[in-house]
Amino acid sequence: MTFVPAIADQRFVLDHVVGLDEIAGHERFAAASADTVEAVLEGIGAFAEGEWAPLATAGDRIGARWTPEGVVMPEGFRAAYQAYVAGGWGTIGVDERWGGQGLPFVVQAAVLETLGTANMGFALAPILTVGAIEALAHHGTPEQQATYLPRLASGEWTGTMNLTEPQAGSDVGALRTTATPREDGTYLISGTKIFISFGDHDLADNIVHLVLARTPDAPAGTRGISLFLVPKVRLDGTPNDVRAVSIEHKLGLHASPTCVLSFGDNGDCVGELIGPEFGGMRAMFTMMNNARLNVGVQGVQVAEGATQKAAAYARERVQGARDGAPAAIVEHADVRRMLLRMKAQTMAARALVYYACGQVDRATLGDAKARERLEMMTPLAKAHATDLGNEVASLGVQVHGGMGYVEETGAAQFFRDARITPIYEGTNGIQAADLVGRKLSLANGGAFADLIADLRRDARHPALVRLVDACETVGRRLQGASADDRQAASYPFLTMLSVAACGWLMERQAAVPAADAVKRAACAFYLDQIVPEALGLEAAASASAEVLYALPAGAF
Repeated sequence: MTFVPAIADQRFVLDHVVGLDEIAGHERFAAASADTVEAVLEGIGAFAEGEWAPLATAGDRIGARWTPEGVVMPEGFRAAYQAYVAGGWGTIGVDERWGGQGLPFVVQAAVLETLGTANMGFALAPILTVGAIEALAHHGTPEQQATYLPRLASGEWTGTMNLTEPQAGSDVGALRTTATPREDGTYLISGTKIFISFGDHDLADNIVHLVLARTPDAPAGTRGISLFLVPKVRLDGTPNDVRAVSIEHKLGLHASPTCVLSFGDNGDCVGELIGPEFGGMRAMFTMMNNARLNVGVQGVQVAEGATQKAAAYARERVQGARDGAPAAIVEHADVRRMLLRMKAQTMAARALVYYACGQVDRATLGDAKARERLEMMTPLAKAHATDLGNEVASLGVQVHGGMGYVEETGAAQFFRDARITPIYEGTNGIQAADLVGRKLSLANGGAFADLIADLRRDARHPALVRLVDACETVGRRLQGASADDRQAASYPFLTMLSVAACGWLMERQAAVPAADAVKRAACAFYLDQIVPEALGLEAAASASAEVLYALPAGAF
């Protein structure tokens, strides 16, 4: 295991990209002093290195195991999770009213990055709990908040989100799970949900499921969906009628049990309504938008881990010679190209995701422009950071050569674990569709115009200036294009705009006097080599949808 907490890199981005000192200058986040944040980063780094990183290989090779009595995690996981609870690491970004520390969301994101770099599959448990806390904090009743939030915040209980069903996939409006009202105001839940991460486990004594379902005579589609809180164990200590029917056998993330959950097999699964009837999508999107940023954090996790492992191998692996002496492969030009690209893309992903998370905190402080910027940045942070995680993990295998294709080196685990991230919490294609379908028109196009203005004002590198101009040209064309043409251009446009935003943030980092030689080299590589690549996407982002529909469906 090569994990080393990236404390210095995290702190650099918090200081020079996020502007954490400005956020901490407000009373709401006054607890986020420089000393406190440093202590949090160092503390979680030591914890992750000592408790979670040693379990990463076992989590992959042994994985979660289904039994008729419930899902069993590999040896050592429950103790490591209980140590996480005892350390108070789940409370970092939770409001003090619910037993949290009240620190900024972006600091919580840094904590999750460290945990996930150490053990990506394991870290999905707290990521999902964070989302459940957000949904309840915004939409739960005072009684629900008082009952559930302190236990979720501490990590004593974990949370899940239950959207997907076998027949529905990404079409949430096609779900069939039902919620039948009872006289006492609760509901009987009946149905099946699939792909539920940490839907069952033995880490904690209770799991709080947030479940989308339909009440009787509900309107069709998403308008008729409501959100329900369904605990695995009821407050009186009796088991609820919900069980894991099976877990999936997956390409990666073996330490994260992905469950098929059955609700109400015996007609006795009791849940509570969260928010108003038919308000399920609004409440769930609170959770999903949080989760999308944290999936972007997963892109950073896997990129950081793969980069650390590849760099360590390249320094140690001797092959060939340089200047007449045996040389480690880090001396070879193409290996250096790959390592520098990995470092640059990891830096770019971290800057992009942390910047977006910082907008969450600014929006919390009442900054309306930050809320608009967050809306613009969320699809970029989720999609592009996870694309980069996949690219960097693949390069990590390549740096190892043939040994990268052998499981014992551990390089392949990053590659396998990364592959789900562009798929769940809304595929990256859905993120691109959201960008061109909703975000370009946000504030009558003002949010996009403001972002372009910021990029143009600060851009210095000639290639970045040209890319910003291209993004504006394509974006304005798409604002007036047909729905088909917008969708056809959506993914290349999302990548162009993401690279422009990353280039903007990389230039900002390179300009900091405290930036070391590695950061300066990675920033120069990004601006000189990666930004020009994105310019090549302009043709694809400007093309008509006609070419995509030239063939009949059967031709594929």
